[in-house]
Amino acid sequence: MFTQINIVPRWIIFLLDIIICTFSLVFAYALKQNLDLTSVNIPELARSILILGLINIAVFFNIKTYAGIIRYTSAQDSFRILFSVIISNGTFFVLNLIGITFFNTLLISHTILITNGLASFLLLITYRILIKYFFLYIKNLKLDKKKVIIYGAGEAGLATKRTFDHDGSVNKNIVAFVDDDERKVGKTIDGVKILDAKKLEGLIEEHELDEIIFASYTIPDERKDQIIDLCLENDIKILNIPPPDVWTNGKLQPAQIQKLNIEDLLNRKSIDIDIEGIGKMLDKKRILITGAAGSIGSEIVRQLSKFDVGLIIICDQAESALHELYLELEETNRSKNFHAFIGDVRDEQRMDVLFETYKPHYVYHAAAYKHVPLMEDNPAEAIKANVLGTKTIADKSVKYGVQKFVMISTDKAVNPTNVMGASKRIAEIYVQSLNNSLSQDKFIFSNGLSYINEMEVKPITKFITTRFGNVLGSNGSVIPRFKQQIEKGGPLTVTHPEITRYFMTIPEACRLVLEAGCMGKGGEIFIFDMGKSVKIVELAKKMIRLAGLEPNVDVKIEYSGLRPGEKLYEELLNDNENTMPTHHNKIMIGKVREYVFDDIVDQITALVQSAKSNNDRQVVINMKKLVPEFKSKNSVFEELDQLP
Repeated sequence: MFTQINIVPRWIIFLLDIIICTFSLVFAYALKQNLDLTSVNIPELARSILILGLINIAVFFNIKTYAGIIRYTSAQDSFRILFSVIISNGTFFVLNLIGITFFNTLLISHTILITNGLASFLLLITYRILIKYFFLYIKNLKLDKKKVIIYGAGEAGLATKRTFDHDGSVNKNIVAFVDDDERKVGKTIDGVKILDAKKLEGLIEEHELDEIIFASYTIPDERKDQIIDLCLENDIKILNIPPPDVWTNGKLQPAQIQKLNIEDLLNRKSIDIDIEGIGKMLDKKRILITGAAGSIGSEIVRQLSKFDVGLIIICDQAESALHELYLELEETNRSKNFHAFIGDVRDEQRMDVLFETYKPHYVYHAAAYKHVPLMEDNPAEAIKANVLGTKTIADKSVKYGVQKFVMISTDKAVNPTNVMGASKRIAEIYVQSLNNSLSQDKFIFSNGLSYINEMEVKPITKFITTRFGNVLGSNGSVIPRFKQQIEKGGPLTVTHPEITRYFMTIPEACRLVLEAGCMGKGGEIFIFDMGKSVKIVELAKKMIRLAGLEPNVDVKIEYSGLRPGEKLYEELLNDNENTMPTHHNKIMIGKVREYVFDDIVDQITALVQSAKSNNDRQVVINMKKLVPEFKSKNSVFEELDQLP
């Protein structure tokens, strides 16, 4: 019933504070006379009550000691009260000095004044704390409270506990803090004991825990994985708090303490990039991002908007998605240095308009078709988008003097087993051989598909390729798919029990793209450190457990078989390639087979022509000639591998 008590009006708290201060003054006078009230000078006491009362009213009103909700009293409230008591008693002390100096009269004994200050502060704080703990006690009487341990006994851990204390609707009982710092073990915070994190397994059984909250940002990844596995095995809900920089007005809110997501399990340590170097490269430059409305393209735009660039041109053919990104930039980009351009990278005339109008200094080419099964069924479209689209943007970059062209590729381009991966490999071959041709001053500029005589083109464009695996949360990726299936009650469909994939977060991948673009000198294929590959079936099981369910009991896992063109594991380099390190430990340079531009340009011309004719069979035949290591798997095109 006490939890339903409304918040007391401020004027009542204000009046109560004045009454308590009056009582403390009477107590100070009585203490001066050894608690003999008959010896107290009543006229002097009445005068002092009147003067100090008026001072307290003025001070408390201005400092607003009455504004805090008593049941949520914090250290900040205590400092406010202390400051008020010092000001009010200090003011009376000044009046004393004036009385002695000019009227030779002491308004109040300094001993009484000091005693009153100490007593009033103690009483004002004490009654607030008593009320606070009274409500906490009533709140803790609930029988259905969840038993919770907070992992991390630092500032974040304390903020987490107090967040729950301040929210009457939260039904949690913090039974302990646990911490890896042995210096903290055995001590208490806000009345809650700090226990040794190494004994967490025993604590889970001892306290019959329901939840654990990660309130530490320094837990090693391996240790965190161990704790998560332990919690999942014991059906313990795992919660996580966000970094302090996203707290609301510097305070953690209950709604921000959320269930651990699978992205949190797969996320690695934040990657450091050369912010200063990238900033210098991009300073006041015009930058074009193709495929800007997609997962990777839109994040590159967000990353670029943090720098002092001249203009960001966001280009995509998807009107609705591009409009959403445009609205987002209007809200977040104060300088308004962006422009939305609707256009298809395969449309040469439209791209001429784009390049001639905005003359970009840098191009980040993220436009591509990426879904393996769809491209396996539509090879001609894969070539039009991934090869012709790349070729068009690359050619325009040379024609209009773009300084750097950064292409977003994929690990599926290595030893490709599907049309999508092979199309991206052909795009890699084109831009790399084009870069080499430019460096040798042998470039013949293309107009559509027919090559004409050499034009006066200044070969300044440096072509750089970045290659990485799956990104978490991208459109059509496995994690959003699994989430939807879990919400529907299952089953979760996994293609094969042994299938593995590399994963990287979208912001992480895009930061590395910017870094690679900065360090690239032209012709490199940069390969990102993707960490360890993840078994998809284990990923599915963890996602089910994180939802509080049991794999193959509450939600079934079914195997659908490998999809057309799909392979069990992805590679970042083919068998004949190796890597060289760079100054960034997460970025390597792949040593790949290099092609001569004159040797492959006719083949790519024939490939694009067959795609424009929508002759899928001939498209794949031409692809396999260009990329001999392209061997189809689980596909109707496997028979083409037997052709001479």
